[in-house]
This record gives sequence, C-alpha cells and structure tokens, in this order.
Amino acid sequence: MKAFTYERATDAGAAIAAVSKAGAKFISGGTNLIDLMRLEIEQPTHLVDISRLPLKGFAESPDGGLLIGAQVSNSDAAAHAMVRTRYPLLTQALVAGASGQLRNKASVGGNLLQRTRCPYFYDTAAGCNKRNPGSGCSAIGGINRIHAILGASDACIAVHPSDMAVALAALDAEVGLLGANGSSRRIPVNEFYRLPGDAPHVETVINTGEMITEVILPPPPPGRQLYRKVRDRASYEFALVSVAVVVAAEQGKITAARVAFGGVAHKPWRSREAEAALEGRPATMATYRAAADAAMKGAVGRGHNDFKIELAKRTLCRTLANAVQGG
Repeated sequence: MKAFTYERATDAGAAIAAVSKAGAKFISGGTNLIDLMRLEIEQPTHLVDISRLPLKGFAESPDGGLLIGAQVSNSDAAAHAMVRTRYPLLTQALVAGASGQLRNKASVGGNLLQRTRCPYFYDTAAGCNKRNPGSGCSAIGGINRIHAILGASDACIAVHPSDMAVALAALDAEVGLLGANGSSRRIPVNEFYRLPGDAPHVETVINTGEMITEVILPPPPPGRQLYRKVRDRASYEFALVSVAVVVAAEQGKITAARVAFGGVAHKPWRSREAEAALEGRPATMATYRAAADAAMKGAVGRGHNDFKIELAKRTLCRTLANAVQGG
C-alpha cells in the first residue's frame, strides 16, 4: 500500500473542501476501498474520513417516505422497523449481501459506490479500461462467466456488485448529494450510474467534491416486494443474477409491476420492458415468460456467460410467481 495522509472530517463542508484537492478520496467503512488500496488499484494520496459525520439517522418524510443517512450501516438499515415493514425488498437485498461483519461496517453511501468484482479489474497485470483507461478489456475473449449481458460495450463488460442498489432501483429511490458551497441535488438511483460506453472508469454522475448524504425512499409502492439472488454458494458471494420485483395483482390480473436485475449489467438494470409486458395481463406463467423474454430481448452473451440470459429469465419468472402467490 502506498503512503497517504489522513484526516477525520468534523463537518460536511470541511469534508467536501478537503476531498476537492487532487488525490483526495472519501473513506467511510472502507470495506472495498482498503482492499483496492492494498492492491494499488486505488492510490489516493489523502483520505478524508466521513464515518463520524451526523449522517446516521432515519427520518420519515412528510409524504410517507423514508430518508436514510449515508453513514447508516448496512446492518442497521436492514434491521430498521420502517425498512422491514414498508420496504422489505431493501431488507432482503441488504441481508443477501456480504457477511454480517461486513454489513456491520459498510455504510449505505459506500455500498452505492463499491466497485466491480471483475477479476481482471483486480489483476493489475491484465488490461482493464476501468482500472487503466485505454488498456483494453481482458474479459472480452477471456473468462467472462460473471460478466454483463446487458448494457455492455466493447470497452467494458463488468457488472455492478451491489444488492442494495438493485432494490433501490425497483423502489424508485433517490440519492441525495451535497456539493461545494452547500449546493444539493437528488439523483434517481436509475440515473445515478453510467453505462460503460467508451469511459467505463467514470461510473456515476457524482461531480468532483460531491458527497452522498442520504438515500431517499418514496412512499412504499403497492403490491408485494421480493428479492431473489442466484449465486454459486449460499452466502458471502456476489450475484450471478438477482431480481427485485414489486408486483400487485387483483382478481388474477397484474395491476402494477416493477422489475430490476442485478449481476447482469454495469448498473442495476431496471426493466421497463418487463414491466410493460406485465401490467394489465393475467398473473400466469405465460405472462411471466413473456415479461422475461422482453427483459432479455437485447441481452448478449460473451461465451462463458451465455447461460445468464436463460438464468435471468427463469429467475424473474420464479420471483414473480412467488411474489404474486405471497411467497
């Protein structure tokens, strides 16, 4: 690990001023950043510790939504009574991620900003446009079993690792950002991440010096919420495919639906195509299969990950069926 300096921020304004300097980077739980620093993939010269800022609270919004501070731990977010009762999808996704020890340390804001687990990204001897722009993508033509089938480019086929972000995408959550001079803005989770295009190293719409302060959940959507994660082992593993659904049905017909996938793209993948194929249709397996086909219409395999297309379809069908049946 290369040498760096460290400071503990006393307030948000000081933190933003400190991180605006060249080579500076925020650190909170550090569960991803420290690993990347040890491998010299991330090489900040100055760390600004924001873990003690007063951003660890929950607040009910006037419209019946919920604000979650960016420094709330993943464990506390999953266990909060309002999250468990109003947004069980979020609790399910958080508990599916990492291990208990990591969830105790990792922050909500840090979870959103964690970087890909592509093995070529972690192998500094391999070409990786995300780690070293212009060096190529070793996953294309390489071992790409865990890689993207949607939204990828010739520059990068990595996937985003967060479970929490997939649930937030289905819940229409927003990310609150604080910038220089006290300016603030809200970005929908579905617009927060960038697709790789020609610049896969630019992963979000965050500007230099901005800091995540909160996650904003709107009032709970109607219907049942369910998260399903398919992985190679039952715990402490990233998703091959995950699905977050919110589905409401009356008299055997689907009245509202939201669908988001994880493990298939550079970002949490909200499928408006699947939603359109579900709403107003009978709650039958034929409808679920039509929605799955619509969701994966543009999917492209790269060899080892071809199986993901069918896996994603089957996972969506099973999750929808369980949600409608009350599973």
